[in-house]
Amino acid sequence: MKRLIILLLLAVAGFSVYPAILKVPAQYTTIQAAINAAANGDTVLVSPGVYYENIQFRGKGITVASHYLTTSDTAYIDATVINGSQPAHADTASCVIIRGSGLATSSDSSAALIGFRITGGAGTRWEDEHGPGSWYREGGGILIQYLSPRIGFNHITCNQATNLQNCASAGGGAIRCGDGNPKIFNNVIDNNQGRYGGGLVFNFSGAMIKNNIIAGNSGGEDFGGGGIWAYGTDGLSRPRIVENNTIVNNASATVGGGIRAWSASMTVRNSILWGNTAVSGPQINYSGTVPVVRYCDVQGGFAGTAILNAAPVFETMNYYLATPSPCIDKGDSTAVYNDPADPGNPGFALSPSRGTLRNDMGAYGGSGSAHMAGIQTVYASVNEPSAAGLLSLTVYPNPCSDVLNVEFARPKAGRLKVFICNAEGMIVKTIRDQEVTPGRHTLSIQVSDLKTGAFLIHLETGETRETRMFVKK
Repeated sequence: MKRLIILLLLAVAGFSVYPAILKVPAQYTTIQAAINAAANGDTVLVSPGVYYENIQFRGKGITVASHYLTTSDTAYIDATVINGSQPAHADTASCVIIRGSGLATSSDSSAALIGFRITGGAGTRWEDEHGPGSWYREGGGILIQYLSPRIGFNHITCNQATNLQNCASAGGGAIRCGDGNPKIFNNVIDNNQGRYGGGLVFNFSGAMIKNNIIAGNSGGEDFGGGGIWAYGTDGLSRPRIVENNTIVNNASATVGGGIRAWSASMTVRNSILWGNTAVSGPQINYSGTVPVVRYCDVQGGFAGTAILNAAPVFETMNYYLATPSPCIDKGDSTAVYNDPADPGNPGFALSPSRGTLRNDMGAYGGSGSAHMAGIQTVYASVNEPSAAGLLSLTVYPNPCSDVLNVEFARPKAGRLKVFICNAEGMIVKTIRDQEVTPGRHTLSIQVSDLKTGAFLIHLETGETRETRMFVKK
């Protein structure tokens, strides 16, 4: 039953599997070699492993997928890794590039990327199509231009678009899309960085952004936007729809901790925006067109229809809504937004949705609700903050070469564990596990022994865990 439901969801999203299947590494040693051999309509099926590649679709309408596509087993997502940390050229360091030839191809939705952990990318130096002569570094994880691919059931984590060398700025830590209309479904997008759009960037592009967890992304130093950043009107008047997403604990050094809509129309519905921070402004920051916000839980409130302002209450170790959550059954009551029905319990929603069939706000509500890649709620301020939590956690310099400084405040005495994980989630260094007194602390950590790439540093108390990404040069 579970597999049938997932395959039906993929069909609704437009994903297809075709008879010509090119297998990696059984038939081709690299993903790129299989893409080069593929024809429109083919599927490149990738077995579990870590692939140090920076792949390009080369304009082909193909599906590149892990075995999640054929099994619906979410374990394949984090087990099949595209790691872009070893590019052939530093200026072409996105993990994945999906590019068309021009506006004539911008509606082509035949390309798909399904079921990977995408990590270690550093973006591609890119000339702005709308400002010739202006160069930006964009798309740390995925760079999309002049196409409308389907990006589904991926874990896009620990990518960055921050390098300003020979660039005016850098953005779209996880995904950057220009002049297209991508469908971005059921992804976990966390711990990416960009000087605008730490998570997602949409430049003169439409989009359907649905059932994603967008958490812990950061940046926004130049133009704002910790979670989502959008600019300009799509040339074909395609809408930007942000539906049933959980957008939490992203951070901007300027404005728009959750969303920054800059002269850009946007509809946000059935979503949770909580714990996002910015130097100034609310969870959603806009200039020009006011975003249409409906049936959302927005910390601090927002002008719109049926807006909640209440802590979402997630389960202890993930982003599923806990039983007392005020977001259960509080999305749009129109039947088209209903949660999937549980065949064994008429009138009630199928897990991971909760309650009745009425839409649940957040990533696990609505018709696209499905289990995704595993992720822990390692961001302490998503729910009501704990008195024993960690406050004002920052890491610097970032990127770093020899020493990483970690600054934090501890409200009361307690045990603190500090450890570093690599992009594959393996612990590579444990720094300390001891009692810490109340007050502000700075740890100076020697990281010269780590290889070049992206890492996560975790600070864990008995009650909470806080995580930040840093890059070792």
